[in-house]
Amino acid sequence: MSDRGDDLDGTGGPGGPGGSGGSGGTEGPGTGDGTEGWRRLDKRAVLVTALVMAGVACGVCVPVLLGLSGGPWSGDGPRRGAGVLLPLAVAVVLVLGGAVVEYVRWTRTRYRVGPERAELHSGLLLVKRRSLARERIRSVDLTAHPLLRVLGLVKVRIGTGEHTGGDSTLELHPVSRAEGERLRRELLSRPAAPAADGHRDGELAALDPRWIRYAPVSFVAPLLGGAAVGGVMQVSDWVGAQDEVIDWVGDRFRATPVVWAVLALGAVALLAGVVGALGLWVEMWWNYRLEREPGGTLRVRRGLLTTRSISLEERRLRGVELVEPLGARLTGAARVDAVATGIAEAGDERHADHKTLLPAVPRVLAHDVAAHVLRQAAAPTGAPLTAHPSAARTRRLRWGMGAALLPVLALAVPGVALGGELLAVAAGCAVVLLPLGALLALDAYRGLGHAISGDYLVARSGTARRATVALHRGGVIGWTVRQSYFQRRAGLVTLTATTAAGAGAYHVHDADRAEVLAFAEAAVPGLLEPFLERDAPRGE
Repeated sequence: MSDRGDDLDGTGGPGGPGGSGGSGGTEGPGTGDGTEGWRRLDKRAVLVTALVMAGVACGVCVPVLLGLSGGPWSGDGPRRGAGVLLPLAVAVVLVLGGAVVEYVRWTRTRYRVGPERAELHSGLLLVKRRSLARERIRSVDLTAHPLLRVLGLVKVRIGTGEHTGGDSTLELHPVSRAEGERLRRELLSRPAAPAADGHRDGELAALDPRWIRYAPVSFVAPLLGGAAVGGVMQVSDWVGAQDEVIDWVGDRFRATPVVWAVLALGAVALLAGVVGALGLWVEMWWNYRLEREPGGTLRVRRGLLTTRSISLEERRLRGVELVEPLGARLTGAARVDAVATGIAEAGDERHADHKTLLPAVPRVLAHDVAAHVLRQAAAPTGAPLTAHPSAARTRRLRWGMGAALLPVLALAVPGVALGGELLAVAAGCAVVLLPLGALLALDAYRGLGHAISGDYLVARSGTARRATVALHRGGVIGWTVRQSYFQRRAGLVTLTATTAAGAGAYHVHDADRAEVLAFAEAAVPGLLEPFLERDAPRGE
């Protein structure tokens, strides 16, 4: 992925002259042979790998030992000794083998930051020589899991903000915490710009422990509850006690009606999910702090066990998205995501959470932080929106009723033939699902809207996940106008703003045709005009 093919094959590569450097230290004194400025990773990388492999060995070998203790190798004599020694030997091989491989990687890895480029050389059989131009570097993120934190180490990820896979990033794993901070400051150093009136540098938001009350109402809670039930069943199966667990649960609810038993078990699973959601929130957002650094860099720091430091240059920012999942919206909360170039690589979910600038907080505070992030007097996400035609409401009511009727019909059709309980269940589902579908459809319609607020175009949609995006008009690189047969009959269109940032496309769903085309032309003058059909003047 090297941006430059010259001067990368000198003697300054991995394994070249210069002696063995220490923790993040430079190689030996320069001799004019290209070795100046090269550094090694922290030598405690070998210890980290050995400890990780020891944990893996324990996780693998202990269950094997427990299984063999009751297997054909149990009993006295040589067979039992062999049954114990074999897993121990495998564990020793894993630990020593991992440490040796990591030592070789450490000796063959060098990096340096010069006036123009950041370079990384690594590899034994397949030598990789990679470099990034410093003016293209847009992010330097620091991450440290608990083991790295105990040892005072971090993993550094240097990125350019381009969606080109690993070719646009350099990863240094691990270096000392001081070295990671030095790299972050040096690579993101920019001339300080004067702050706009009323918009401060420094801290923009900091953790308020009361925000934790929004964790249980997220979609994570039921997912974790289901995972907890599955985990209990899987572990009980591993130890051969799954039937006993099922019988124990059955005994507890033997005299309880089935409906109440299902509700009680669901409540227990949900309670476990709530506890898990609270723990996950604390792990992800403890010590949270959002700040603007001199030179125009937004920095998010957070994490209890695994600490994260995520940097985002403001010149990569194209807007923000105010996200209101259903549970958070019902409690008056919202979170703020950045719409920026290169936050998460295409198809790379590992870094998808890097776009979140603010967790779920009271909606008023979310608007306030969005305004400070965008350096606006008022948040564009809170601007009054143009409502969409009633035909859009009719479409959503049809979708909601159709979705609600599907399970009702699936139960009613066989119920007509078989009779009995299926018809009663179908009637119960109709009583619950049809009003629910109508309410969600009306809520989805009320969520539709669009507007222009200063330099930003604003669009809102969704019900289970309502999102209000404020996209800088200069960041729009194209428009897509889509109209299905049913939309054409209703006089509606869906307008999509294409951008190089964030999700890449943001939609204005089911808007009036003439109104939304005028909106697109006003938002980015001249971009859509060549494709518009004008009515011919009278008399021609």
